[in-house]
Amino acid sequence: MTHRQNLFGTVLTYTAPSANYRGESAENRAVIQKITIGRFEHAIISPEALRNALRETLAVLGLPCNRERLDDEEQLAVQFKDYPDAERYADDFFMGWLVAASGKDRKAIRDELQAKGRDADNFSFKRDSILRMNMAVAVEPFRHDTVFTQSPLDATDKTIKSHVNDTSSNLLLRETAVTAYQYPFALNLADCAPHLDWTRVLLAAIGQLNNAAGNHARSYYEMAPASLVLRLTPQLVAGFDTYGFRIDDGVHRLPEVVEGLLAGDYPPEEFYLGGKLIKDMDDATRKKLEERGVALERSPQRLLATVAGKL
Repeated sequence: MTHRQNLFGTVLTYTAPSANYRGESAENRAVIQKITIGRFEHAIISPEALRNALRETLAVLGLPCNRERLDDEEQLAVQFKDYPDAERYADDFFMGWLVAASGKDRKAIRDELQAKGRDADNFSFKRDSILRMNMAVAVEPFRHDTVFTQSPLDATDKTIKSHVNDTSSNLLLRETAVTAYQYPFALNLADCAPHLDWTRVLLAAIGQLNNAAGNHARSYYEMAPASLVLRLTPQLVAGFDTYGFRIDDGVHRLPEVVEGLLAGDYPPEEFYLGGKLIKDMDDATRKKLEERGVALERSPQRLLATVAGKL
């Protein structure tokens, strides 16, 4: 491996009903957020939602994290254990921060840090993210499907509970998409060098990503990979379509990358393909890729572990 390596990847999830990542509700209609691609709308999940889910997964996997979500608040809320510290907290290290302070506020923060025994002179109020991600985009166009659920009347005796949330039963509308999502990520491994052990856990977290985009109480949708492409390269760009997965009649395909590898467009030793993409691949294509030196693995999690081992 050369001294400077970059890891680029695209995750394709399994297909399932999704009511995640809602925007502002229109009366009693829960609206999925979407973007337009060509002539069709596609449901999306933001990179911020994915990053928050990764923070929670890193914490579950045992890494120290600074920020946590507070659920029982009147609005979206988080709390921090301390000012950002990339040496102590994995989420600060990978995802960066911005402390909105200037002038006297900066001096006050530095004084506070000094009192805590931290190196206030070298404290940074802004740090870019090491982990780069883009939004998850639905593979299938949105079909304007809506499901209906009933919210019951709360008829609790007021002698038992004085506050009643609603005075009548309501019909709730929830936009739903039956689709897989795909999303890219990128890491510069030189930036990750101070905490390679954390980086291995981060890759494991991507392989187990869940609970992205809210609505967790009712909607279970996994953002873990069903199929996965990784490229470990000294190049500064991925060099392939990072939204290049296609699903044809349930079959996972990655035409640009697979055809490019067979045609000699890419250095095969830099590519790692895994998951249902390999399970669905015909024997002749799989054999040709293996002969050229492409790493193939039926399990996306094992593929991530293989790449993590090369760090």
